[in-house]
Amino acid sequence: MSEPTMTLTARIDADLKQAMRERDETAKLTLRALKTALLQARTSGDAAHELSEEEVLDVVRREAKRRRDTADEFEKLGAPERAATEMAEYAVLQRYLPQQLSDAEIEAIARTVIAEVGATSVKQLGQVMPAVLAQTGPRADGKRVNQVVRRLLT
Repeated sequence: MSEPTMTLTARIDADLKQAMRERDETAKLTLRALKTALLQARTSGDAAHELSEEEVLDVVRREAKRRRDTADEFEKLGAPERAATEMAEYAVLQRYLPQQLSDAEIEAIARTVIAEVGATSVKQLGQVMPAVLAQTGPRADGKRVNQVVRRLLT
């Protein structure tokens, strides 16, 4: 349903309508929550403004991260059904994010940066992380990048 010329906001609206038609409760609730977060972002600050595509992506990224973190917490608390619900919502939000890098791709970038910086221990994590995050951008979660870099420096 998504066309290359369709904005991300228009795509979310269209997908919400489709989820309502198909009675897809998970997608419907997730997209409604996302639209609420977008509205809050649009009206926060001094004056209401239209969100750029990058701002919309930031909100989607933040909401997806919130779902994944919540699922992790539910797993730790021994509530797998609640964690599964959060992960289902996370999967809905993933549709709107750029393709994520694999751990192998992150590792290749991290190895290059570690060699450039000359890092040899975890104590130099603060020198390596900003450079790796700059190269991965929104295509990799900071938590995953941190885990890969820590593993390589250990």
